[in-house]
Amino acid sequence: MQRTRALIASTIFSFILLGCNNEPANAYPPKKVIDAPKKAVSNALSYDTTSSESRNIIRRLDSFYRIQVAHGFNGSVLIGYKGNVLYERYYGYANRESQLKLQPNSASQLASTSKTFTSAAILILAENKMLNINEPVDAYLKNFPYHGVTIKMLLDHRSGLPDYLKFTSRYKKDTKTPITSDDVVDMLIKYKPAPQSRPNTRFQYCNTNFVVLARIIEEVSEMPYANFLQTYIFEPLGMNNTFVYNPADGLPTNAAISYKASWQREPDMFADGVNGDKGIYSTVRDMFRWDQSFYEHSLLREETIEMAYGPCSFERAGVKNYGLGWRMLCYPNGNKIVFHNGWWHGNNTVFYRCIADDLTIIVLGNKFNQSIYRQAGAVYGIVRGKAIGEGEEGEE
Repeated sequence: MQRTRALIASTIFSFILLGCNNEPANAYPPKKVIDAPKKAVSNALSYDTTSSESRNIIRRLDSFYRIQVAHGFNGSVLIGYKGNVLYERYYGYANRESQLKLQPNSASQLASTSKTFTSAAILILAENKMLNINEPVDAYLKNFPYHGVTIKMLLDHRSGLPDYLKFTSRYKKDTKTPITSDDVVDMLIKYKPAPQSRPNTRFQYCNTNFVVLARIIEEVSEMPYANFLQTYIFEPLGMNNTFVYNPADGLPTNAAISYKASWQREPDMFADGVNGDKGIYSTVRDMFRWDQSFYEHSLLREETIEMAYGPCSFERAGVKNYGLGWRMLCYPNGNKIVFHNGWWHGNNTVFYRCIADDLTIIVLGNKFNQSIYRQAGAVYGIVRGKAIGEGEEGEE
């Protein structure tokens, strides 16, 4: 595999920076050289808030969000349109007890939207020919007992694997102390809980799939999952307030606390130490950088991105489908909305990418509020002046 001197130099420079900040997550330098990013990425965001059209949309969005706040919404919002930030607001508290308001550097738990990063990490390794997504998992994880399950089946939720959120309590009575992704895979190997279905027979959303993917990333790259994402995704894209949560380290003081609807804090439990399916914290600005990287092909080639956006399940008719780590709404006219929302503890996340309209809707709520998922349809209507179409609320 050919690598340019510039890419190698860029990678080495990244390692030097990582070694200087003394963060535990960066204590493991990469053992293998990987070509990423594909092109230079600007850390700066551009804004379009002064045109008459923009000001009119902003007024309508402000009116809409005043109503949302009155009905309990607490979170951060960023609307991107045609490559620019059109709307950015912070409503409520990152930490209610200390009266710390949400602000641009207030990272919130992304919940299942984290899966988009796990998918991208796998595809980076695939582009570097360090793995093949059509090969079985047991080619990468020793003693993995579910034969016939491929990496692609994990990515598109067609593996049939059992859900660790349901089977863990059978083997570990302590449901409060966080476990790790290693623990989940070890339980799969040791106890072999029954699968939900035969491989590749149906779509079944299952968090175990992305926990196993996280372990594959670690085995293939010889780096911890958090380090791989920091080195090859977060840092190259300038996502400086994005990180993988480690319960042993706790949260930074400016991070958004997870609250129940009653403003009670959501405590950690056994699954909070597990990576791949959730656990990434980010800000709306960093998530817009993530969104723009797909238009710019900063990390992944265009053909790889198109493959990730390709629907993989056809058992049920309708516009809803799932690709490689992405939900999608596929309309008969060929338009496609690619998204992945999330829900974990008191965090509700919206990440909608309306590609044909070059419109991105990012909402990070840290106080439980299921109506957050309906915001995407309303925001789309305000910006574009038309309905988003069937299934606008999306799913977790």
